[in-house]
Amino acid sequence: MKDQVLTPPASIEEGGKLAHREASKERRLPVGADPVPSGGTHFRVWAPKSAFVKVLLGKTDSAEEIELAAEGNGYFSGHLTGAKPGTLYRYKLKSGSFPDPASRFQPEGPHGPSQIVDPSQFKWNDHSWGGIKRNGQVIYEMHIGTFTQSGTWSAAQHELAELSKLGITVIELMPVADFPGRFGWGYDGVDLFAPTRLYGQPDDFRRFVDHAHSVGIGVILDVVYNHFGPDGNYLKHFSDHYFTDRHANEWGDPINFDDEHSGPVREFFCANAAYWIDEFHLDGLRLDATQQMFDASSDNILAAITRHVRKAGRGKATLVVAENETQNAMLVRPPEKEGYGLDALWNDDFHHSAMVALSGHADAYYSDYQGTPQELISAIKWGFLYQGQLSKWQSKPRGSPSLDLAPDQFVNYLQNHDQVANSLLGSRAHQSGSPHQARALTALLLLGPATPMLFQGQEFGASSPFLFFADHHPELSRLVAEGRKKFLSQFSAIDNQECQPYFIAPHSIETFERSKLDLSERKKNAATYEMHQDLLRLRREDPVFSRPRPRGVDGAVLGPQAFVLRFFNPTEGDRLLLANLGPDHVLNHISEPLLAEIAGSAWHLIWSSESPRYGGRGTPPIQTEKGWRIPGHAAVVFAAKNVSGNR
Repeated sequence: MKDQVLTPPASIEEGGKLAHREASKERRLPVGADPVPSGGTHFRVWAPKSAFVKVLLGKTDSAEEIELAAEGNGYFSGHLTGAKPGTLYRYKLKSGSFPDPASRFQPEGPHGPSQIVDPSQFKWNDHSWGGIKRNGQVIYEMHIGTFTQSGTWSAAQHELAELSKLGITVIELMPVADFPGRFGWGYDGVDLFAPTRLYGQPDDFRRFVDHAHSVGIGVILDVVYNHFGPDGNYLKHFSDHYFTDRHANEWGDPINFDDEHSGPVREFFCANAAYWIDEFHLDGLRLDATQQMFDASSDNILAAITRHVRKAGRGKATLVVAENETQNAMLVRPPEKEGYGLDALWNDDFHHSAMVALSGHADAYYSDYQGTPQELISAIKWGFLYQGQLSKWQSKPRGSPSLDLAPDQFVNYLQNHDQVANSLLGSRAHQSGSPHQARALTALLLLGPATPMLFQGQEFGASSPFLFFADHHPELSRLVAEGRKKFLSQFSAIDNQECQPYFIAPHSIETFERSKLDLSERKKNAATYEMHQDLLRLRREDPVFSRPRPRGVDGAVLGPQAFVLRFFNPTEGDRLLLANLGPDHVLNHISEPLLAEIAGSAWHLIWSSESPRYGGRGTPPIQTEKGWRIPGHAAVVFAAKNVSGNR
């Protein structure tokens, strides 16, 4: 490899220094191995812990060593003209040889060499795609490894047209940053810039996004910026300042966003956020467990990350969603109101209340909920149920005032990866109660003004569970299994001898395989699939549900498990959603004004969860001369229809 030229170090002539400076200006990223338009690859890494950094090109046993120049600020850099896309490399430090912390691909996994990747070689076809805004979206959470039997980008790509036909507008991908082992959820990623080799090549990921845009679907990525996985993380060899002891983290060393020498760390994470938008044309991010991202600085890292996402969009609309257990509304308030400028927050309160109503169980963190009609009405109207009130489960106030937020700033769901897996057998929501009640709650989810999210397979009532799976070396596998068992022990129904034989080993290949979807169930469970299609069509095409008015919905309790939601629209006529999760409920006297008709109109039934098309029992007359009879375990929708004459 005699043709390779590195510039500088200092012994290189002035022309070489100029070439290095010009190459550094052509970089896309502040760190990593960046192929530059003028030729070759520019390397840059932050490694203040090491006295030197050398690039090892090629296989480890025959690698050529080229030393990078120290910039004097903890960074080392240099331009290598002969390093081309596809070349394997490592960084050699005083403590040993390691993958690039900003590697764009790890073909042999996190413990192997990094690979130079040129993102400019991919030819995009989405030039007319304008991105995605918050309003009007329907999110679909997807794990690439289990969405199809083969678990690849290519296989998932073939299903995008069907998802578009269903009515999905945004796919939220579970994390793809590379991690050790043969399978995993992705939340233990260690190479944040490297899409895992388990699902294909980086260009396969790009091809997936490109095709999604062609069928009208946006793609956002779940990223984990609150911790690194326990295996394959080599950052401490480069610098101890990636982490801090100023805070306490639930899952390992806290990331250093506000302690000494945090500047390069903040740059690393902000660059990663922008990288996914720029090089993979993603439409935004979902930020995992933001309550574990600690930052006491004046410019919170969440605000900084969001700004970098917006800038990387280059005029295209971007969506930034956060998971935040503490339910801090500041995250989604605009900067002019001292907020961080994110778009939406996951709403566990809606899920927890709905699941108590469906299953009848209020154990562990569900103990703060009753699943009553008033809870469900309040969650639809106001988003978070806990906005600073006392939580019995946590023995402290939970949440923050958020009555000022728009309904679509909350992401509601009946299933997600965590909540399905947080059960002994990975049971789906529709398996936790009556299928009739499940259909009624699905109507509440998909017609409500919040941004709805479906978890993969929910749309056809998947029979497959979604279990917690993680492939680690034996000792770590044992610790993970013990930790999982301890976590589930908070549920009294699980924490007993009867359940011990049924605990499922996270590291078993069978656990992973059982979690894969059987997409043929779309036809087998056609009634459930058709119901989701119809509800999403109603949400998309109905002039009232498709354009919800600010604070345009109100609700009232009608019985022990029955309630009404009224969606107001003076132009198109109002809509009623009647839900009853208990037995048939008869209203002999109707003192609730939300049920009143508008002058010159009458209520007209337009949808019922008990339609035989969906596997229901049929819908009896609801308005009769003797009053209203609200069918049990059902939801029905009425539209105000003009009538001639007076009523």
